[in-house]
Amino acid sequence: MNVKTLCLSILYEGEATGYEIRRLSVEGECSYFVEASFGSIYPALAKLELEQLVTSRVEQQDGKPAKKVYAITDAGRAAFIDALHEPLSEEVFRSPFLLFARFAHLLPAEIVRARVEEHLSRIGDGKQHMVSALEKHGAHAPDAWVIRYGLATIEAAEKHLKSHMSELIAMAGSAAVTKDAAE
Repeated sequence: MNVKTLCLSILYEGEATGYEIRRLSVEGECSYFVEASFGSIYPALAKLELEQLVTSRVEQQDGKPAKKVYAITDAGRAAFIDALHEPLSEEVFRSPFLLFARFAHLLPAEIVRARVEEHLSRIGDGKQHMVSALEKHGAHAPDAWVIRYGLATIEAAEKHLKSHMSELIAMAGSAAVTKDAAE
């Protein structure tokens, strides 16, 4: 799926401004689905509007700049459903923490321990976010299923890290020790 499909999915649920779509796509509940950068959402909305899959209107605001509100068209709803019929691409998983873990042997143990604890804290925050989302969307079965899937994924990562963090910390400094021994 692509950013255009992500925008259609958000608009399928109701009207939204470009800012709201960006927020949901980048840091909100839709940020888990497709990678959408700040610079990709507005061009996607412009293309969707050219293809008549969405419409927009400008709403004036008191003391603020006018805002552009997007709505999905019937053709947009059909295009979104068609996109759901397409084969899925492979999932993409990127983790700055895993890059750090890959080279933990180059660092002192105290830094590795601190980064592991920071990462565990972020995982805990992610779990809390998912639990809050589940409480918010609990009545809507599709949302609840997706949230529980995400929660299970986060909990598996947390369990693995807690079970094996001592191994990662033990690797810390091993490259420095090997280098010193070679000299």
